[in-house]
Amino acid sequence: MRLSRHISKIIFAAIVVPAFAPLSLFACAACGSANSSMAPSPLTNGMNLGILTLFVVIASVLGAIATFFVFIIRREGALAKTLTAKKQPA
Repeated sequence: MRLSRHISKIIFAAIVVPAFAPLSLFACAACGSANSSMAPSPLTNGMNLGILTLFVVIASVLGAIATFFVFIIRREGALAKTLTAKKQPA
């Protein structure tokens, strides 16, 4: 009983506290410093370039892994055709 009451207080606090927090706390670093009436700040430009760089690196690695598996699958298919052709009498 005591533990469930403690957990319910924590859940209540986790719901109520963010409801009264200033909206600027919810903005990410790339969006929080951006102002629509002014030019983007250097912080915003740097964050955007960092996000783009990380995306390119992740996409390149995942593309390389996918290409490797396609290569292995094609090679296995070619090897299977070669072995099948050798086993069949002409």
